[in-house]
Amino acid sequence: MADEPVAALGHKTPLQAAKTPNMDKIARHGRSGTMLTLPEGFSTSSDVANMSVLGCDLAKEICGRGPLECASQGICLGPSDIAFRVNFTTVDPQGILRDFSGGHIAQQDAVDSIALLNEKLGTPTIRFYPGVSYRNLLILSGDQYTADVYCDKPDDNHGNPVSEHLPSAKTAAGAYTAATLRELMDKASELLKGREANGIWPWSGGKAGAIHNICKKYGIRAAVISAVDVINGLGACMGMDVIKVKGATGYIDTNYEGKADAALQAIQDGYDFVYVHVESMDEVSHAQDLALKMKTIEDFDARLIGRVMQAAGDRVAYAVLPDHPVPLTTGKHTRTPVPVSVWQPGNTPDAVQTFDEVAALQGSLGHLKGSALMDLLLAT
Repeated sequence: MADEPVAALGHKTPLQAAKTPNMDKIARHGRSGTMLTLPEGFSTSSDVANMSVLGCDLAKEICGRGPLECASQGICLGPSDIAFRVNFTTVDPQGILRDFSGGHIAQQDAVDSIALLNEKLGTPTIRFYPGVSYRNLLILSGDQYTADVYCDKPDDNHGNPVSEHLPSAKTAAGAYTAATLRELMDKASELLKGREANGIWPWSGGKAGAIHNICKKYGIRAAVISAVDVINGLGACMGMDVIKVKGATGYIDTNYEGKADAALQAIQDGYDFVYVHVESMDEVSHAQDLALKMKTIEDFDARLIGRVMQAAGDRVAYAVLPDHPVPLTTGKHTRTPVPVSVWQPGNTPDAVQTFDEVAALQGSLGHLKGSALMDLLLAT
């Protein structure tokens, strides 16, 4: 959701211009501030951002998206397995990346394409796994592979030549892995020729890591609700129960009401903490679509937050924040701290009246980082 002033909106941000009465209510009845979710020294990827929100120690716990998405799918990684996230992409005849999502490839098309890649490129040490739409997995098995490779983020490279952003070795030990990834990308482009999703882009690889259990840390029962594997996998690694919602797509057609109802049911079932993640605003921001960004913000506010608040009232505490900014001007993640508002019934509110990037700077929570948000919500 977080953005920068847009000329077409009278130099307001989309959050300032959108109708968000429910998020504004959280800000008005609560306390606001900002949170640093993408600190220097780490990737600007969503796994880093959500690990930050959930209070992880990035220096010790970061493992890459690949292992997290494997955890979501129940894929057990062995000690010599390296898991990479793999995007289906659209590359034009000149070798320029045109779409990091392969045109938001349909689920069955993605499954069929993964099957083809396994048939033609799979070996006992190289296996592809389908995920959700363009978000898929590659697992390399064996001591010859390492995670010592540089892999650029595909959504940071719209309009750039793919040949200038191929995997490369961080160390001499990573040379074989980088060469393998480049070879797989090259062969996949031949196999997928003629399709809209005509390429693959492996990135964010790693081994299964040691992420702390949020339930044990705070003595709580927690759940996660998301359409995408990286968030569900992170939740599972942190000891949270994954609640699947029918019709949750990770795009603008996601089932907002279903997510709201699942969160309400989880509260009724005795969960102390429910982490609800919505992907649609990220997708349309990468597409630099102002109209859809406004729509998704308002849908999120009315159809999800409003539905939960109408049913739960002041019986629960609320925290709302983006996991990271995606300005429409660039369509890329930035490290700017995001606005956050927390309404804990019984606490004295500050003077902030609206939920947005500018108002949050005046809030009493100040500038949060590390485990500060989770400590505020969950520490007793």
